[in-house]
Amino acid sequence: MSRVLVTGMSGAGKSTLLDELSRRGHRTVDTDHDGWVTAAGVWDEPRMTRLLATENEVVISGTVENQGHFYDRFEHVILLTAPLDVLLARVATRTTNPYGSTPEERAEIAEYVRTVEPLLRRGATLVLDGRRPLDELADVVEALLTTS
Repeated sequence: MSRVLVTGMSGAGKSTLLDELSRRGHRTVDTDHDGWVTAAGVWDEPRMTRLLATENEVVISGTVENQGHFYDRFEHVILLTAPLDVLLARVATRTTNPYGSTPEERAEIAEYVRTVEPLLRRGATLVLDGRRPLDELADVVEALLTTS
């Protein structure tokens, strides 16, 4: 049993991967939804602390400034990544999340790839290419859930 964080830039495929893992019967939490992120744009630390203290097997996704405070409570931190042109194409056409639909937001994503993704890469225990087939990505994460 493991706790896994899937992080990365908008458009990398985090939510799609979590949907597949949930479909396969795993407990997942997409922190972009249901009040996990405060008005300040960071995880609700008491709530995340409670979740990680009570769940032995969970896959959490998100990318926020304070996520590093929780890295010691995850057995695996996965950076899901893709080239900038792929990220921008995905956010321009997705229907499940409006972020990335404006030129300003796409410029912000490009800046985050330049400045934030290297930080995420340093904290990751595994880097996965978000262009890989969804089944393959889910298989990798699923295998990690059974190891500690």
